[in-house]
Amino acid sequence: MRRPDTIEHLYLDFDGFFASVEQLRDPRLRGRPVGVIPYVGGRTCIIACSREAKARGVQNIMMVDEAMAKCRDLILVPQKPDLYRRAHNALVSVIGSVIPIDQIKSIDELSCALDAAARRAPSDTAHNIKQAIRYEIGATVTCSIGFAANRHLAKIAGGTQKPDGLSIWWPDEAEKHLHKLKLEDIPGIGKAMHKRLLRMGIYDVKGLMALQPKHVRAIWKNVTGERLWYTLHGYDVQAPDTQRNMFGHARVLPPESRRIDDARDVARLLLVKAARRTRRDNFYATNLYLWLRGYERGWGDILALPQVNDDHAVLAGLNILWNRVIPLLPRDVRILRVGVTLGDLVPSSARQLDLFLKDDDQRQRCERIGNAIDGLNSKYGSTVVSVGPWQPPKGGNVGGKISFTRIPSAEDFW
Repeated sequence: MRRPDTIEHLYLDFDGFFASVEQLRDPRLRGRPVGVIPYVGGRTCIIACSREAKARGVQNIMMVDEAMAKCRDLILVPQKPDLYRRAHNALVSVIGSVIPIDQIKSIDELSCALDAAARRAPSDTAHNIKQAIRYEIGATVTCSIGFAANRHLAKIAGGTQKPDGLSIWWPDEAEKHLHKLKLEDIPGIGKAMHKRLLRMGIYDVKGLMALQPKHVRAIWKNVTGERLWYTLHGYDVQAPDTQRNMFGHARVLPPESRRIDDARDVARLLLVKAARRTRRDNFYATNLYLWLRGYERGWGDILALPQVNDDHAVLAGLNILWNRVIPLLPRDVRILRVGVTLGDLVPSSARQLDLFLKDDDQRQRCERIGNAIDGLNSKYGSTVVSVGPWQPPKGGNVGGKISFTRIPSAEDFW
């Protein structure tokens, strides 16, 4: 395993991305505390907040009541996922004009592999990126940038100087910087793992790094711990490629639409969106999972599918699951959140028909109908044709919600 002797990676993280894009869109919000929320009205939480709001004690995933108590002049703005998607694409284009982008890690994070010039002058590279964003996009959108020997260390470095910061961790200095951090500051150490480390007498990053790699692997109970040890010690660890195994969508229901029938309508729309994504990426699903969440508990069930991706088949599966789950619900239940997942994917090139079903002719007809519907919707850039009714709930964003981990496509908003 190679251990670089110089910086080789840049990691960029936008500061309060969703809130800063809102400030870019509306000049009246600039310089003021902003909190992005899922919908207007009802009891909800802050999805993202501006640097001005953070300075007043507001945090992401904080209930609105608590946030308003900390910051009485907090401005609440309903989410606009398609706006954030377009802003992301514009920013990627601008940054790519300065330095080639290696990986898009999420809608507000990306990494770059450094060439010889960037390794010699990382401060100049960071300055050029920040200037390009400022003058090509807008001054409200800022980013924190970290440089290090590997991508993980660069991410950690960038997180130590937020907002609008710059951190350069040369290999011979990285360990010194790491020892100043808390265990919970390290990506990959969540709350549960932090508690496990404390129980084992590991109280700081220095103590974790002093262990042997196999010991860390044993603590994590998988190879992830060993990989983390090597990345913290500056090795160039390449994470294995991941294989997509599911397409899913979830939605928080508006306060006035939390009845059973409302939840079923939204589940239906979410599932059609997931099926469309499955078709676009040339997969077939072999199971369907439905889950509902009330205020105090949740319910769910799973159904095996015979390698399908057409709307008729997945909606028929939803009907079966719905009839299983509904009898379990209290009569007066209020549904807070609903989600569906098409899982255990099979690439279209590896699909095998079920010999016992003998439904190939019917299935092919349904798939041709689905392809025709997809073609029409693509032509007009909207859902103009659907199997059954198409009535998105108040606030829209069914299948195209705000997301930190996935960059939505334009089709997600049709």
